[in-house]
Amino acid sequence: MSPRWRFLRNPIVVAGLCAFVVAMLGGSMTQLGPWYYSLEQPAWKPPDWAFAPAWTLIFALAALSGAKAWRGLAHPRARAGMVCLFGLNALFNVGWSALFFLAQRPDLALLEVGLLWSSVLLLIVLLWRPVRAAAWLLVPYLVWVTFAAALNAAVVQLNTFG
Repeated sequence: MSPRWRFLRNPIVVAGLCAFVVAMLGGSMTQLGPWYYSLEQPAWKPPDWAFAPAWTLIFALAALSGAKAWRGLAHPRARAGMVCLFGLNALFNVGWSALFFLAQRPDLALLEVGLLWSSVLLLIVLLWRPVRAAAWLLVPYLVWVTFAAALNAAVVQLNTFG
């Protein structure tokens, strides 16, 4: 590896870059335009500005979790499996934004959020024994996705889709 790219050997740098890319992809799909503002929202929905800091914290903790898992899993197959699960989680995360905001289908996003939630839970369960600190770092992510799923369900209930 060229000395110029040596920083890519650092797990926290790689995990941080991956989290940044996922955040930017999801954020680019989050369009708060006329369609979104026309939606009936539950009274308990946080203000729109609160979502960016919450997701920033979630992605930072997930990146740290990924780096800790990489360092804590000695076997290459275990590392590869963990990377695949984080990748699948990233696809589900971006997929939710695409369904909710781009396709304007909160009903389909509600179905998909179950996959996102399950992928976070699976990461926590699989990392619990070998790298408990990495698992704990994902707990806020699971809590946030649980809250987001409830908010998504309320939006579907209060509006008509399909």
